[in-house]
Amino acid sequence: MHSPRGTALPRRSNTPRLWLVMLAVILPALSNAGCASHADRVRLARENFYAGDVVACAEQLEQQLSDFRHDRDVLELDLAVAQLFAGQLQQSEQRLREARDRSEYLERQNLAESALSFLSDDNYRAYAGEDYEKVMLRVLLALASLMGDGQDAEAYSLQITEKQQQIIESGTSPEGANPKLAYQRVAFGAYLHGVLREATHRNYDDVERSFAQVVSWQPDYVPGGWDLIRARQGVHSARGDGVLYVFTFVGRGPYKREVSEVPTSQAMLIADRIISMQADHSLPPTLAPIKVAQVVVSENDVDQVHVAVDGQPAGATVTITDVGQLAVRQYEAIYPQVMARAVARRALKKAAVYSTKSQLDTNPWVGLAFDAAGVMWEATESADTRCWALLPDRIQVLRLELPAGEHRVTLRPARLRYAVGPEVPVAVPIEDGRNTYVLACFPGPHAAGHVLVSHSP
Repeated sequence: MHSPRGTALPRRSNTPRLWLVMLAVILPALSNAGCASHADRVRLARENFYAGDVVACAEQLEQQLSDFRHDRDVLELDLAVAQLFAGQLQQSEQRLREARDRSEYLERQNLAESALSFLSDDNYRAYAGEDYEKVMLRVLLALASLMGDGQDAEAYSLQITEKQQQIIESGTSPEGANPKLAYQRVAFGAYLHGVLREATHRNYDDVERSFAQVVSWQPDYVPGGWDLIRARQGVHSARGDGVLYVFTFVGRGPYKREVSEVPTSQAMLIADRIISMQADHSLPPTLAPIKVAQVVVSENDVDQVHVAVDGQPAGATVTITDVGQLAVRQYEAIYPQVMARAVARRALKKAAVYSTKSQLDTNPWVGLAFDAAGVMWEATESADTRCWALLPDRIQVLRLELPAGEHRVTLRPARLRYAVGPEVPVAVPIEDGRNTYVLACFPGPHAAGHVLVSHSP
């Protein structure tokens, strides 16, 4: 149908479409605003793990997997740890391998999810993991393989070093800045590679290079100097002796908590007022604080494990990787980027409300309603506190050269050199010229699950 000459058809407004978009995002967010956080949902499972009941922990995590889609990737990581110390080595390694592949897939940015997270918050994104978690994923893979058939342990040890190099190189911005250059190198991969190469009784040049990396990357690991000297001498162990490596997970690992960035929120409030005074329409006032996640280190009752062999003290485990400090320092390096994303999200929401109001008439009640909707939209934001919480605070190791034969080894958690928990005994066979490995987890005074024992392949 044509309009009469000289009469223009009314221009179709984008207002309904913009309004529907706002409702589509705000209403689901409001319905979820009172829901429990990820940490609340898995608290019971984690407390069971810390109390030593890894079977109950695994059962509870499996129940969560089908209920919370956005939590699935991080739940898989916690479940793999529970399975590892339940003695389900193959299932744990398979789950970790799938989690590694999934994380690599998620690193390729999903534009649809990224856009949705700017309209809501980062909890709507699939969880690819923090950088330290991506490295620790390969550490756990190496240990799961080592305690099983050991066939892939060396390959995984190389992946640890390769992954952290890839992460650092990927941190360069278009302007040339790279905050990830401040990342501390994880020495565990180089250490395990040196241990496995030494057990072959050849290629001591490879062993020396690996232990030299350990000394360079983890200078406070005092036994690293002794390992380097031994590698240069080309001697694995004395004739008739074998070597026992006691690996321990000590303490509860780092976790995330939600914090409000008050100075940034105040800056946004000031900016709101300046723009509102100079623009045709007001912006929704910044009443809800800008919320971000913060990585914190747990308070722990255990900081080392005392080891005795056949009733005689043999030493204490020493930190080869401080997971807690690694997590905190890496997150501090990228924290400006975390803040920038949170501020950009808030600015985008204000711009959406302003754009919608500009399509309407100047009725003050309509403008007030949109401001109220904008305030509610911002108030639904929550920081993304998902994290791999069943990681330890520290990974420690003790190397012991022992005569061939079966030995009774006892592990006892300690803090400041004083025992804080009961002894955990385990029978350990030692073979001439070979390595034997023990892996135990002490998130507190009691061991979580089983003490695992395996031999070199």
